[in-house]
Amino acid sequence: MLKNILFTFLFVIYSFLFSFGQDRQTKEDSMFNSIRSLSDITVVGINSKSDMQGMPEVVGTSIYAGIKNNLIIMKNVQGNVSNNTMRQILSKVAGIHIWESDPSGIQIGIAARGLSPNRSWEFNVRQNGYDIAADPYGYPEAYYNPQLQSVQRIEIVRGQASLQYGPQFGGLVNYILKNGSEINKPFEIETQQTIGSNQMFNTYNAIGGKLKKINYYSFIDYRNGEGNRLNSRYFTKSGFSTITYNINRKLSVTGEMMLSHFRSQQPGGLTDSLFNINIKQSLRSRNWLDVTWAIPAFIINYNINNKTRWNTKIFVIIGDRNSAGFMNTINVKDSINASILQYNNRTLLADEYRNYGIESKLLTNYKIGNTCNDISTGIRIYTGTTHRRSNGKGSADINYNMNVIGEYPNDIEFRSQNFAWFAENIFRLNKKLSIVPGIRFEWIKGSASGRNGYNNGIAILLQDIVKVRSFVLTGFGVEYHISTKTELYSNISQAYRPIQFANLQAPPTTDVIDENLKDANGYNFDLGYRGTVKELLQFDFTGYFLKYNNRIGVIIPSGSSYRLITNVGNSISKGIEAFMELNLLRLVVLKSKYELKLYTSYSFTDARYDNDYKDENIKSKKIENAPSNILRVGTTFTYGNFKITNQFSYVDDCYSDAGNTKTPASNAQTGIIPSYRIFDFTASFDFKKTFNIKAGINNLSDEEYFTRRSSGYPGPGLLPGDGRTFFVTLGAKL
Repeated sequence: MLKNILFTFLFVIYSFLFSFGQDRQTKEDSMFNSIRSLSDITVVGINSKSDMQGMPEVVGTSIYAGIKNNLIIMKNVQGNVSNNTMRQILSKVAGIHIWESDPSGIQIGIAARGLSPNRSWEFNVRQNGYDIAADPYGYPEAYYNPQLQSVQRIEIVRGQASLQYGPQFGGLVNYILKNGSEINKPFEIETQQTIGSNQMFNTYNAIGGKLKKINYYSFIDYRNGEGNRLNSRYFTKSGFSTITYNINRKLSVTGEMMLSHFRSQQPGGLTDSLFNINIKQSLRSRNWLDVTWAIPAFIINYNINNKTRWNTKIFVIIGDRNSAGFMNTINVKDSINASILQYNNRTLLADEYRNYGIESKLLTNYKIGNTCNDISTGIRIYTGTTHRRSNGKGSADINYNMNVIGEYPNDIEFRSQNFAWFAENIFRLNKKLSIVPGIRFEWIKGSASGRNGYNNGIAILLQDIVKVRSFVLTGFGVEYHISTKTELYSNISQAYRPIQFANLQAPPTTDVIDENLKDANGYNFDLGYRGTVKELLQFDFTGYFLKYNNRIGVIIPSGSSYRLITNVGNSISKGIEAFMELNLLRLVVLKSKYELKLYTSYSFTDARYDNDYKDENIKSKKIENAPSNILRVGTTFTYGNFKITNQFSYVDDCYSDAGNTKTPASNAQTGIIPSYRIFDFTASFDFKKTFNIKAGINNLSDEEYFTRRSSGYPGPGLLPGDGRTFFVTLGAKL
């Protein structure tokens, strides 16, 4: 451990000295490198007229060359941004599978390549480059997601993102928030007021600007509604402030704070028969989820010279997740108990997350012969504590409260610590061909202690398990520029998923944790062709292969009565991801006030457990929640400041369990998830760059569908998606 820290320290010192000793590049090489390298992360994509584009090779201190990536420009997105409708916002990112079971838009669940969309936990989810999930190593669920009206852009990076950012198979999702640097006056007011179906109301209000050496931005957002089903009330409140002081042309410091609080009533799941009768009904009126989140952060950016940049982020996560509900299977009624003339007591769960981290990265541009190259290196130090109290006996009330009767039977503290170091280098062999090797070292420690219930009044202490491990991940990318706007790219990179907290919480009376339990690991391989052709065509075609080793599961050893939590086997996902957008009118008229764009986003996924799986009932079966085909097609017609967008989404059927159960169970927790088709319509108009109006209809055909079957929150049971809804937004910038 000490040797690795010392090595990292010496490497960073070397990089500083190396950067100071470099001479200026020739004019030709400087121009060549600047095409693919942007130092100011706030301006990437700001002048784009498209809602999606590729990332430059270098942005700030991060390298994206040779990696599959997408950049979503939020100001150009035609969709329901106020309610975080992700199938519209990410419609052009091929292969994104979305759980659409939260009408509030609070909980975002996305995945790709056969991975689980559960609160986006297979992605490394960040805001402004730092963590926002509960714990990226032990509990990587994203309970908080920023209000998308405050987001300038969304970065989605696959493959070698595991080397720069840490644990994930899915890649990186990074929400970059507005910070005022895009405002060219001392003071600007932004306001957006939205109304919609089911009494939805959203108000977003912000101020920002530049004052000499300072740029700032602050917003307050509030949204509430009744939801598409009975017992689906919700509200969400959030506020954010950021201020950057540009000390000089080289050095700037930023302080920012995000505060968020939401509460949503959970209508519970339905059985298949109830779904077929009325998807808006609910059998649960007493289930609630309440989450508060605070993220203070401090950021330093230092352009040491014209070749070297240094970025350091210090961040804290203070989160609380509380839930109260009647969590029996959906075919058990939550009704008044005749013997006591009141409802049964609810079950309470209370989590507290207290995480602290620092990440520091350095990027240096240097010269070998006549070519310019870039090396990025950095370290991460992190510690996190999750205090989980569960199975508490709550009140028999209907409204939300966390009044516990007695004490929580389960009271456990999980802790995680992490040190990491990475380095990646773009070697530009010539003006067309680049290779990008990378390496990451990880040291992780996870532990758990506390009480796991009572047995005849005697506390059941959690098994004393501490997991300490270290390992190295490697990756290698290639990028070949066929022309200035088109390129071939390929990347193979190792990834991992650390042992989760849930795998350290085995009840000693029934479960045993394998002493040799290992982290899941594997790799991603991409081969693609992407680019643009004048203003006519934008495209990205990718073939991929994802190997996921050492999946963690439960088996019952032969002749035993206990359940063993162990590594149960491997899985493989392979397929294609294709995106193409064609400007149809530009084929006929090169210059016109009109535009008509047609886009297609398609993915095919074959995701299966392999033949060596320990559970005979799962061998060679399809991975759950992994639809084979996802297709999104849309058109956008533009005339001046007026736009109309139509979108069609098709998602194939998939299984909800690893055993590939087809016939729905009576409690609806297993069974097929049928395919579905959704039509969306959005129109917008800008008045003289000051006022704007946007309106839309989601699920125009009122399709009845569901995207998941749940065994716990917010179910259990199948969880319907929204029917036909509308929204209207009035906005202004003054």
